[in-house]
Amino acid sequence: MKALLIVFVLTSLNTGYLSETHDTVLSITPQTQEQVHVVKNVSSQFETTLWQPVSAEYIKAEADVHLFVPANSSQAVTDLLQSHAISYEILLDNAEELIEMQTKNDSTDPRSSQTFYERYHSLEDIYFWINRTIQDNPATVSVVLIGSSFEKRPLYALKLSMNNQPNKKAMWIDCGIHAREWISPAFCLWFVQYSLSFYKRNHDITTILDNMDVYVLPVMNPDGYHYTWTNNRMWRKNRSASSGSSCIGVDLNRNFDANWCTEGASNDPCSEIYCGAFPESEPESAAVANFLRNHRDSIQLYFSIHSYSQMLLFPFSCTMDEAQNHADLLEMAKEASQKIQRYYRNHYKYGSGSKTIYLAPGGSDDWAYNTGIKYSFTFELQDRGRYGFLLPPNYISKACNEALIAVKTIALRVIEKTHSFVGTA
Repeated sequence: MKALLIVFVLTSLNTGYLSETHDTVLSITPQTQEQVHVVKNVSSQFETTLWQPVSAEYIKAEADVHLFVPANSSQAVTDLLQSHAISYEILLDNAEELIEMQTKNDSTDPRSSQTFYERYHSLEDIYFWINRTIQDNPATVSVVLIGSSFEKRPLYALKLSMNNQPNKKAMWIDCGIHAREWISPAFCLWFVQYSLSFYKRNHDITTILDNMDVYVLPVMNPDGYHYTWTNNRMWRKNRSASSGSSCIGVDLNRNFDANWCTEGASNDPCSEIYCGAFPESEPESAAVANFLRNHRDSIQLYFSIHSYSQMLLFPFSCTMDEAQNHADLLEMAKEASQKIQRYYRNHYKYGSGSKTIYLAPGGSDDWAYNTGIKYSFTFELQDRGRYGFLLPPNYISKACNEALIAVKTIALRVIEKTHSFVGTA
């Protein structure tokens, strides 16, 4: 299998008094260990941002690598590739247009637009949506303030509760732990809207909501998400300051107490996978962990929504060991993947995180599993690299429906296995 390196390049063409910026995606095929070494060094020699894998240590021969290269490094990067006979071709030359497309909205009010849920929305729009949703559904939706971010933005989780069944179990969904993964918050909004619209109209969602309360955290990393809309579309981490370093941000998905800061994480504040000063050092991860700890008796199912690469993952990512209920988790992920394939003709890999991708300690799903939530999953949504974090809005519907069918499939199996089923009307 040949390896594919995708480099995201911003190039500047000087034509007299005009300077026009072009956003380009290059496809590069490293074929030798020497070429792999060159690719690993690119991110340290130039201003670049790895998309996939997220850290240079994961780069291997015959494995896809996606890299963001700003305009001032473009020529130097392409010259370096050429000097090492690493061939490349242009895959996309319209990244600027994709970003503009992502940020274009016809309305910020979900009641005034048919396409509201097929658009990406700023943090301000999402806060407005939260308020409007609870106003429009006072009997079934409430808001829980679980904490605040480093920059003191509120962390709002919506609670969907359709009945007062005693000892009712629950599931949790968080989105937007990594700032640049915009399809993730889009799914959380989509899921809430779908649940409210199709309760008592769709058998599966009715069964789930009659048997489980659902907590939805639309944006776990509001500071980082806001920053991607205002300053740097490619930002990943939160926006906390680190003592003794000018570098900003912690990878919230390396900050949980699950083999914290071992292989697959970094103690360098400048790294994209910086684990933080200590487990739960960040107010965002601490808020989620505290809420889940306080509700571990009721929450049976945990989902964390990410992008991109189309994968349905489960513990463990922090070790190569298998979870105690590995067979159950594998069965559920396999069924969900097969249903996505059947209904949407799209392929999703599935398996434990460490064996499907690589070791990644300090993740929220592993921590949730270890704290007692034995059905814990991380979804990587569309796509597989053509657009990456710049997935166009017209892909939102299909991506969210794929994730929705996986959530429903797994939730129904959890209800069956935990014998918490109650009949639906």
